[in-house]
Amino acid sequence: MNNQQINDAMSIKLDSVLPEYPKFVEGIRRAPDRGYTLNKSETETALRNALRYVPQELHEKLIPEFLEELKTRGRIYGYRFRPEGRIVGKPINEYKGNCIEGKAFQVMIDNNLDFDVALYPYELVTYGETGQVCQNWMQYRLIKKYLEVLHNDETLVVMSGHPLGLFKSDEHAPRVIMTQGLMVGMFDSQKEWHRAMQLGVANYGQMTAGGWMYIGPQGIVHGTFNTILNAGRMKLGIPADGDLTGHLFVSSGLGGMSGAQSKAVEIARGVGIIAEVDISRIKTRHEQGWVSLIKETPKEAFDTANEYLKAGKSTSIAFHGNIVDLLEYAVKNDIKIELLSDQTSCHAVYDGGYCPQGLTFEERTEMLAKDPEKFRKLVDKSLKAHFKAIKALHDKGTYFFDYGNAFMRSVFDAGVTEICANGKDTRDGFIFPSYVEDIMGPMLFDYGYGPFRWVCLSHKHEDLIKTDHAAMECIDPNRRSQDRDNYVWIRDAEKNSLVVGTEARILYSDAEGRVKIALKFNELVRKGEIGPVMLGRDHHDTGGTDSPYRETANIKDGSNIMADMATQCYAGNAARGMSLISLHNGGGVGIGKSINGGFGLVLDGSERVDKIIRNAMTWDVMVGVTRRSWGRCPHAMEVAADFNKKTDNHVTLPFVVDDELIKKVLK
Repeated sequence: MNNQQINDAMSIKLDSVLPEYPKFVEGIRRAPDRGYTLNKSETETALRNALRYVPQELHEKLIPEFLEELKTRGRIYGYRFRPEGRIVGKPINEYKGNCIEGKAFQVMIDNNLDFDVALYPYELVTYGETGQVCQNWMQYRLIKKYLEVLHNDETLVVMSGHPLGLFKSDEHAPRVIMTQGLMVGMFDSQKEWHRAMQLGVANYGQMTAGGWMYIGPQGIVHGTFNTILNAGRMKLGIPADGDLTGHLFVSSGLGGMSGAQSKAVEIARGVGIIAEVDISRIKTRHEQGWVSLIKETPKEAFDTANEYLKAGKSTSIAFHGNIVDLLEYAVKNDIKIELLSDQTSCHAVYDGGYCPQGLTFEERTEMLAKDPEKFRKLVDKSLKAHFKAIKALHDKGTYFFDYGNAFMRSVFDAGVTEICANGKDTRDGFIFPSYVEDIMGPMLFDYGYGPFRWVCLSHKHEDLIKTDHAAMECIDPNRRSQDRDNYVWIRDAEKNSLVVGTEARILYSDAEGRVKIALKFNELVRKGEIGPVMLGRDHHDTGGTDSPYRETANIKDGSNIMADMATQCYAGNAARGMSLISLHNGGGVGIGKSINGGFGLVLDGSERVDKIIRNAMTWDVMVGVTRRSWGRCPHAMEVAADFNKKTDNHVTLPFVVDDELIKKVLK
């Protein structure tokens, strides 16, 4: 076929008029050079792959632009096709569309790329150093065109950011089905992904970046709050109804996910010091009210923290510097740190997610582009020093937990076998627990509690307040301790000023709670008391993610390395009519280390959606609880047994073997 025939065969396509090259707003963060490593033949393929989105008459003009981007940025972003100015999630009625879902997804995409929300907006990176909405701005424009014409009997298929097309389905099917970065096993590695990324055939969707469900740092703050609060209760003797008053939490990172740490520690009434090398991220969180104080030296940070601890007051302190320097200072000066973690982007440890000790953030960016091998060596050296400081603090009584960012795996990859539980490899895990292994798994996920979230698509703050009150009415604070914490959370949500971007909320809830809240919201939409609502969750949930270093770390039957749960969850949500479903490779721990999925459900007030809520939302949670039950997680077994007794569903529970019988035979 020639290009004229190809053009005539499509009614949904990019315009043949070349857009004006957009101006870049000064002060907006830019992604570092990701590294150009393609040979001549691969470079030709990468150019062909990018140019296939645009009409032939634009190719000659675009080839040198795309080649320059590839060589200097490590991939082709198609900057020329980015709309001028700031992109924001507008009220749903301001978008074009043939169905409510098509307009709703445009709200979510644009919110992911808002200057106030996204980490590197010009490179379509929402959070997590590399988590993109899609690969390039041609895809963005084409996706928006498809969503504008999407009908309620069609499904848009998106593969690694590429809109494959609209296919006839029916009103009970998902409107959008997405996959991000799924690779064939023997090629499922960071090296092969980096090549595929440069070629323009793979997208790292992180979790809610490529899943179009990010709601700013609020999206992780309730989970962070639950984690550090329960860590204190578990390790510091804080009572079940107590808080972190008088206790110190230290960590690193003030980015899209890690930026929740400072807000979470204040809500928990503790004192936090969060190290961050990028001053722009510190300023962003400070301006947004997500961190209270900024200090330039370890001494200033710890002295200030001590003042607040003695006074029994809460605060969060951003230390502008490297976490290793901060921890080495604590070791040298015998400073007591009670709770310690890390949220550097170690899933992209050699791509800029971890800044080595001794480099400024600017020097890190320059070295990444000019000498990536030297950068890699400095990262390894810094990780070793980081581990040494943590080990020294741990030996003095500090409780350290890995925050699921692949930190411990990265330390092992840097050559430190001492971090392995068996002293030689990662087969039996690590000497320190992950936060899911010790806290989130047994205390929350095994019961079905996870990061339920919603967005008021009207963009009206009064709608958000109404949903807060409605959700609070659905929670019985006397049912479990988790429900009491969740009740207090949603009661105080408005006071804690959590919104960044669209009018959204995060609330941990179990299957029963999510169904009750969702049905209540849909009733409010039906009555006209609020506008339409988008429901979703983080992929980091009870059943949404298979990841042996994080979400499935507390499953000890050997199945933590299997990806059946996340895949079944994705397929089951499609079968039960979720508006959007997505399945990704990588998430917060890196390519080949996780399979994770999520959903979006648009509440339009209809009885059709009521049915989806009852079936799909129950499935979405209970597929995880029942898999955890089969893995012999005690609390999950209790919930699964109750599920069999109280519902029309039936799941298989494991019989428990007397370990002494096995030991007797294996003597």
